[in-house]
Amino acid sequence: MVATINEKEIQLRGLIEKLSSYVEQFHGGTVEFVSFDGKAVRVRLGGACLNCPLLPSTLHGWVAGTIHQFFPGLEVIEDK
Repeated sequence: MVATINEKEIQLRGLIEKLSSYVEQFHGGTVEFVSFDGKAVRVRLGGACLNCPLLPSTLHGWVAGTIHQFFPGLEVIEDK
């Protein structure tokens, strides 16, 4: 069964909430779901992530890496 965009968005939101909880608990930052168009998911990093020199590593390593494990082929874009 193939998930529709709405189902994928619900799943993405749940995954991003879990990621945000982890990032917040261990690093003081946040990850917020912004939008999903079927091909790309847009997220916003906040909290301690703002102005952190490791923000690209957090975005590409943790956030995009985790999302790609569950949703291969999706593009992850930071919304500034």
